[in-house]
Amino acid sequence: MTTVTDAVTEAPATTVPEPVRRRSPYPYWFILPGGVIFTVFFLVPSVMAFWFSLTRWTLFDQEFIGLDNYVQFFREPALASGLWHTLIYAVVTSGLKVVLGMALAVLLTGPILGRGFMRSVAFFPVLVSTIGVGLTFQILMHPTRGVINQALDLAGITGPAWLADPDWALLSVAFVDVWQGVGLALVIYMAGILSIPGEYFEAATMDGAGAWHRFRNITLPLARPATVSVILLSLIGGLRKFDLIWAMTKGGPGFTSDVMASVIYKQYQAGFYGLSTAGNVVLFLLVILIALPLFWFFNRKEDA
Repeated sequence: MTTVTDAVTEAPATTVPEPVRRRSPYPYWFILPGGVIFTVFFLVPSVMAFWFSLTRWTLFDQEFIGLDNYVQFFREPALASGLWHTLIYAVVTSGLKVVLGMALAVLLTGPILGRGFMRSVAFFPVLVSTIGVGLTFQILMHPTRGVINQALDLAGITGPAWLADPDWALLSVAFVDVWQGVGLALVIYMAGILSIPGEYFEAATMDGAGAWHRFRNITLPLARPATVSVILLSLIGGLRKFDLIWAMTKGGPGFTSDVMASVIYKQYQAGFYGLSTAGNVVLFLLVILIALPLFWFFNRKEDA
């Protein structure tokens, strides 16, 4: 005899169709404002800049000339030195910011007196106007009346003509850039170091590891994402730097502290608008060609 239980068991299983979930378009409205801002303030100006780099233009008319602006730009005598100075400036400033930022972060995350005050002092130059910093150091670095050389004279050291000496001008601006920007590197490194679990340091201390071994084997490798951020941000900033250099030296003496951005600006001043726009496109591509491979390299190393 077939029981109710057997009948239920032998009955063919019926699958209830899952309700079709309609994908709500609502989340895409969150993307729309960012997409509009990106298009209006980045994509459209970039396309327009590339177009105007192919023309000879003024405020009232334009004439399409193809790649002539690029050919003329690469024939500029100041371009080769400006490109070399740009690379030197970017490497020097980014390297010093990495080293000094890490050193200050290790110091200011340790148990020292007045730690909060010293953090504020170290970050304060980041908040000051770059033009103001440039004009101030232009006075401080005066060869004879500057405070820096006067202080060196008291110590029996003859200071160089910082901004007037062709061998020192570019490096002098780079040192000021590091002084102003190391506070940002400090904050990034502090965030990376403070995110490291304290148990690692306690275990290393119990095993007898000294300060140097804790830094080398714990802080340095685990703060690697912060190092990558500092390198990329400072390198891109160094390649694009203009305002501080222009405020302190205007590319002088001669062309010894000219970088690509100042060469482009001088072309604007001379009225070669299409030529300078082509220079901006070249500088944009240069930053991409340097920054993107570094970004991919660091990410690949991190994934490995």
